[in-house]
Amino acid sequence: MARKYDADASAFKESVVKIYRCATVVKGGRRFSFAALVVVGDRGGHIGWGYGKANEVPVAVEKAMKDARKSIQTVTLAGNTIPHEIIGRFGASSIVLVPSREGTGVIAGASARAVLELAGVQDVLTKLRGSTSPKNVVKATFDGLLKLRSREQVQQLRGVALD
Repeated sequence: MARKYDADASAFKESVVKIYRCATVVKGGRRFSFAALVVVGDRGGHIGWGYGKANEVPVAVEKAMKDARKSIQTVTLAGNTIPHEIIGRFGASSIVLVPSREGTGVIAGASARAVLELAGVQDVLTKLRGSTSPKNVVKATFDGLLKLRSREQVQQLRGVALD
């Protein structure tokens, strides 16, 4: 089950997925502003993502990290991989997450890799379909990870024993 997670901030590692630069043209030239997409996780099944905007890159990254720490959620893992195949969707992006054998590694693009590695997944195959926008890919990967269920969770939800 996806639920909020409370822990000290020191246990979390962060990864800046993308820095966006926006420019507006004013009388004296161009004025730039920046946005940062950040993922945080403890490599143990707890992850969050954040988005922050500011006139300078470090401030935008700090805002995004603060936002990411507020959105920490717990995901279900099966050792170093995921319990079953799942499709995560957000907007025009969809990502297929497939569990794989030990030693395979994280076969994924940069945006999905950041999320999966910080979640603690070490062996997984992915296939991205549709939009490759980093914002949508991160959200689609989160969607897929939060939909994962372990065998015990499925048995409890259905009220039957699985063979």
